Amino acid sequence: MSTNHRLFGKNTPPLRVHMEENGAIEQLSEQLFQMTESHIKRDLVIVCIGTDRSTGDSLGPLIGSKLEKETLRRFHVYGTLENPVHAVNLEERMTEIKMNHYRPFILAIDACLGRMTSVGKISLAEGPVQPGAAVQKKLPAVGDIHMTGIVNIGGMMEYFVLQNTRLHTVMQMADTIATSIKSTDVRLPDLAPTTSLLRSLRLKPAIQLRTKNETSM
Repeated sequence: MSTNHRLFGKNTPPLRVHMEENGAIEQLSEQLFQMTESHIKRDLVIVCIGTDRSTGDSLGPLIGSKLEKETLRRFHVYGTLENPVHAVNLEERMTEIKMNHYRPFILAIDACLGRMTSVGKISLAEGPVQPGAAVQKKLPAVGDIHMTGIVNIGGMMEYFVLQNTRLHTVMQMADTIATSIKSTDVRLPDLAPTTSLLRSLRLKPAIQLRTKNETSM
């Protein structure tokens, strides 16, 4: 769970759209395409942050599970309902991503709290997200760009608010975001063969090391 912050980059203006707004999916997809098209020689990684133990904080894992069922061409997805990326394992997963992907360009996705009039709005902007800040957890910033969804009202008793967030709101928002990412993935060009070869050579030692040291969770 992140704060409703203003860590925006200078190149691409941030986009904020309500999940029920006409054309919301198209707007998010177009913005994401513009933000990733100049990084197509890198591995495009999506980190869906959150936990299924809290309704409000399950936005990220829900999106990850929806994307996992799709045949994505360019995006690699971390964080699902089965294997969430949360406060306990965030640093470990980020280390894993850096080892197993070629110059990863990371889109971080997280739920956040905001004003009553902002519930249901989705933001997409440059810069990292600061997960855990809304519930006073100190975690590393994540992402080259970020997407956040305001799932409920912030200001006080954030943990209680997250536990009592409507599942319908979270599910609807997850559908909107997952569909916009799928639409972007279809538009992105295939990874260049030369980049794929370099990536394979670079990743081979890391993958072998991970296999040897892998233990069950």
